[in-house]
Amino acid sequence: MPRPIKVSIHTAALAHNLDVARRHAPNAKVWAVVKANAYGHGIDNAFPGLRDTDGFGLLDLDEAVRLRELGWAGPILLLEGFFKPEDLAIVDEYGLTATVHSDEQLRMLEMARLKKPLNVQLKMNSGMNRLGFSPERYRAAWERARAIPGVSQIVLMTHFSDADGPRGIQYQMEAFERGACDVPGERSLANSAATLCYPETHGAWVRPGIMLYGSSPKGLEVPAAKFDLQPTMTLETELIGIQEVPAGGTVGYGSIFTAETPMRVGTVACGYADGYPRVAPTGTPILVDGVRTRMLGRVSMDMLSVDLTPVPQARIGSSVTLWGRGLSIDEVAASAGTLGYELMCAVARRVPVHAN
Repeated sequence: MPRPIKVSIHTAALAHNLDVARRHAPNAKVWAVVKANAYGHGIDNAFPGLRDTDGFGLLDLDEAVRLRELGWAGPILLLEGFFKPEDLAIVDEYGLTATVHSDEQLRMLEMARLKKPLNVQLKMNSGMNRLGFSPERYRAAWERARAIPGVSQIVLMTHFSDADGPRGIQYQMEAFERGACDVPGERSLANSAATLCYPETHGAWVRPGIMLYGSSPKGLEVPAAKFDLQPTMTLETELIGIQEVPAGGTVGYGSIFTAETPMRVGTVACGYADGYPRVAPTGTPILVDGVRTRMLGRVSMDMLSVDLTPVPQARIGSSVTLWGRGLSIDEVAASAGTLGYELMCAVARRVPVHAN
């Protein structure tokens, strides 16, 4: 028999969150970002819920090809562009749009012999200092791209480093406006946080990512529910053991939790080999039979422990929710000192995934 752990992907919630993006940016088209195998949800599982988007954004050519195999005929944006000249044959064959962020990529395009012109998004480094042309070099890069016979539409693109934080987007917007002054073309600027919080960034295209999966780009500062975002991934399992621990008894490896009074402790079929964060401390929230309680001690490879004091009716086989419906992934992530992004992407391949 398989272990009781599973992931449920909520297709209707994906569609709902896409609609939230549209409501916040009603005059923009949407790149639904499905990189990292749709943030751990699976391209095949996410596609039905996101198929009303205007385009998909991702990194890997094989994921782009998979979208075509699923029947998607619309735009697909390679967020890091192409890496080698031979990649352009696949880009050409499948009609992909490529981010262009370096002189090397421009040189590959100049040398390429494409069957049809390629749409590109020309990326400016407006302050994140990761990818892109500096504001001072942006106009020249655009002129060079425009002169390439194999290049069709050029969209102006940048990426915000602090749209989810107190620094905001103003300093990068100023850099972008300086570098893109008088450069014609549609704009693609806004990530999830900018889509939700900075309408002045929306332009022709927005690029929501984490918000589509029901996690707030601002974490617990502005919870997902405040943005009307719904969880799209629920990690759930069952109790597989119950121990009566006396006062002074310890729980788990390292004996880092000591019971102050006699208590019932449940053993849960989930551990760090399933993708649950090993660094999650005692007190990390968890649901047993829908009742909120706390994780105890150290997370093991295949199991973790839970306080059953608030759930006296709990028994072996009781349902356990690690995150998802009823328990925000952002709250679990914050307790573990990370982000909902990481938890979604970290779910192990051994955990069965079901879309509903």
